[in-house]
Amino acid sequence: MHFVRINMTSQEAKIEPVPSNYAGLGGRGLTSMFLAAEVNPGCYALGEENKVIIAPGLLTGTSAPSTGRTSIGAKSPLTGTIKESNVGGLAGQYLAGHGIKALVIEGLPQEKHAWVLHINGTGVKFETKDNLAGLGNYEAVEKLRAEYGDKIAVISVGPAGEAGAAIATVAVSDMEGRPARHAGRGGMGAVLASKGIKAIVLERPDKLIVEAVHNGEFKEKAKDFAKALSESKKGLTTYGTAMLVNAINAVGGLPTRNFSSGHNDRADDIGGEKLHQLCTERGGSTGHACSRGCAIRCSNIFHDAEGNYVTSGLEYETIALLGSNCGLNDLDGIARLDRLCDDLGIDTMEMGVALGVAMEGGALPFGDFERMTAAVTEVAHHGSLGRILGQGATVTGRVLGVERVPAVKGQSMSAYDPRALKGTGVTYATSTMGADHTAGNALPGRGGLKPDQVDGQVDLSRNLQIWTMVCDMLGVCIFVGPLPDNMPVFASLASAFSGEKITEEMLIAQARDILKAEQAFNAEAGIGAAFNDVPGYFRTEALPNNGLVFDIPAEELKDFRY
Repeated sequence: MHFVRINMTSQEAKIEPVPSNYAGLGGRGLTSMFLAAEVNPGCYALGEENKVIIAPGLLTGTSAPSTGRTSIGAKSPLTGTIKESNVGGLAGQYLAGHGIKALVIEGLPQEKHAWVLHINGTGVKFETKDNLAGLGNYEAVEKLRAEYGDKIAVISVGPAGEAGAAIATVAVSDMEGRPARHAGRGGMGAVLASKGIKAIVLERPDKLIVEAVHNGEFKEKAKDFAKALSESKKGLTTYGTAMLVNAINAVGGLPTRNFSSGHNDRADDIGGEKLHQLCTERGGSTGHACSRGCAIRCSNIFHDAEGNYVTSGLEYETIALLGSNCGLNDLDGIARLDRLCDDLGIDTMEMGVALGVAMEGGALPFGDFERMTAAVTEVAHHGSLGRILGQGATVTGRVLGVERVPAVKGQSMSAYDPRALKGTGVTYATSTMGADHTAGNALPGRGGLKPDQVDGQVDLSRNLQIWTMVCDMLGVCIFVGPLPDNMPVFASLASAFSGEKITEEMLIAQARDILKAEQAFNAEAGIGAAFNDVPGYFRTEALPNNGLVFDIPAEELKDFRY
């Protein structure tokens, strides 16, 4: 394995050996430790000093189930913090197949072009493709597949990233070659675009499966784990993550009309059961894998009423935030907005919350699909409202004079109201990544706690954040479960892969060290423990459906340590 260091100023790519201190790292562990070592925390996120690190998980590319994740890290233009956003699709598996432990992209190009990095088993070619500038992800990837063939994996940015939107995503092509998987959180698309990169084309490696040091043992353990996942995750396979719509609505935490309520009377219209029905009736599908080797297959392919493809991967967070949170209770409308965001390269979560804030501020009505579509489109085309929305919910609230902005450290909350799911609220408040559920989501039942009780939630969130870091480091999808019961399996897989004895305790200690490094980066960037809380109105404004407020003691959040 090796690093490929890509300098966009000199148009040079260098292959470097992996230093020993990075050898046991992958995914978020690698991106964060690399950024902590090489990036000035005070730098301008879209400037020359920032770097983009693209790293497959430690087990990505192997036969271990549901390990196809790729981490993309940089200093975030949205939060100002260290940031990692991870994604499925084929890119990570192709990188690992080529022996690339990480791409390190640095510098700024001297001339403005739409650059494509063409990567195969022998090196990197810098190619200008100005005909791709400004194109949506779908058209750009279609053109690249026509030129390079349909066996490639593509990493791309849409026009929102090219426009410098702080909510811009990085798209990764899925099993069908569509740019439908997105590293959404934190504006990684804007950072990659600032380097002049429109796309990275990865040729299919000669060997698709990366072999472990103790390969027979590894394959046996991976096979057993895949069988266990397949048997235990049947609900996700059938209904996808949209099954959470009714589950979170039932505990009173489904964001509705800019988090003004945690209950939506029309949740059935946008839930997993309805999604499964429409996919079945229209020739789409559920039980779809977003990357090779996924044993859970929680994704879907959604068609319109005429049977035409609309989008792949209509997930809970998108449904809840572009839908319920914006007063839009129609899966067809939500799916079309999801497709638009994927094409433009926009984080559906941040956009859904920013739109909700704008709706409260009177910029457009709740539930108006046509106005929502126009506003989203403006992000990529420099419309007045689009320029505001493109900088995220926090900026939207500031410009429009809206106090009720559900965000922490500049990033919007995801689709779990912290008053009803208090452990997730602790994660929002204390995570190094801003209000990010993927850093440690305390779903109902986690840790044996009721989601609305106070006691134990800080410890639960801390543990979930550590276990999640283990998943992110290994490249394991969080739907496998950042849970203590899985740590022995992860340790045994890591041991067989590396040929070294790796224990649960070692993985936990490594995860803590990485989280502490992230905290230190943020503190140097001026975003320390004083920022560890949810907006004050969550403490004073009770949810009308259950009377809950967020009442975790503020001092416990300020004193939060890993």
